[in-house]
Amino acid sequence: MTDPIIAVLAFDGISPFHLSVPCLVFGEDRTALGLPRFDFRICAVKAGPIHTEAGLTIAAPHGLEGLDGADIVIVPSWHHLGEPAPPLLMEALRQAHGRGALIVGLCLGTFAIAAAGLLSGRRAATHWAYSEQLQKLHPDVAVDASVLYVDNGDVVTSAGVAAGLDCCLHIVRARYGAEAALRLARQIVLSPHRQGGQAQFIEHPVTRSADADRFTQALDAVRAALGETHSLDSVAEAAGLTRRTFTRRFQKSIGTSFGDWLTSQRIELAQRLLEATEKSMDMVAFEAGFGSATSLRQHFAARLKTSPAQYRREFSRRADQDEPIARGVSH
Repeated sequence: MTDPIIAVLAFDGISPFHLSVPCLVFGEDRTALGLPRFDFRICAVKAGPIHTEAGLTIAAPHGLEGLDGADIVIVPSWHHLGEPAPPLLMEALRQAHGRGALIVGLCLGTFAIAAAGLLSGRRAATHWAYSEQLQKLHPDVAVDASVLYVDNGDVVTSAGVAAGLDCCLHIVRARYGAEAALRLARQIVLSPHRQGGQAQFIEHPVTRSADADRFTQALDAVRAALGETHSLDSVAEAAGLTRRTFTRRFQKSIGTSFGDWLTSQRIELAQRLLEATEKSMDMVAFEAGFGSATSLRQHFAARLKTSPAQYRREFSRRADQDEPIARGVSH
């Protein structure tokens, strides 16, 4: 039985971290953990030295012929997002997919896979900050900005940066079993399954008009008192608009409904309170306008795919202060 072939695409300007993710998971001898010995290949459009964005130079021993016979082809990132990808690379990806290779796009690597036409009509993930750009470039792709990775069976895509590790660990779990994945997770000091998705990291800026008109002032007043009740009618009245006109203007300027926006503002406030204070869940829920800890948990589960308690454990400043030794130890 031949060793599984893992082909990873590198290019000038690639981030060393993005390239190191598949190297860490598939490029080292993990046979002691129950994994096969991989035939690991660093490939480029043309074999030769690759210059990373950090100033390091890496040798790519293989050109696109390195994808021949690969069981898994990984594009760990991408560059020049708005420009056409090299036709030879696109054809190489399509051929690899056509003969049954698993195609993996980590972070911005999803752009290259979408450009090859392998995500048409399918769900995909990428870094949340580039989700809208991916959707505009490829409207036939169902971009999900909230998840860490999407597995379509023959094509897998992940969210940004560290989510590539989650994705590669998922591939190990799916192909080589949960026990091998668990052992690998312990070896590289990674959670076997990270709680929540990238929704908890997404920033939601609010569009403001140049002049602070009554519409803007009404929204500012809502943001300043999120713990209070805010009905659509009362906010529309404060803006000096009818309910219908306010709704139409809100959708046009903010891009969502008033109810969804209000919930997002309250969740963001709750996130800040969980990060920076030791207030109880009931108090966080009250100050953020959710009324009860139960309602807070329901909204966190729906929007962030995690719980307030888990979010606090992951992101609170108190956690950073309490665990300086544990977080700094490596084995």
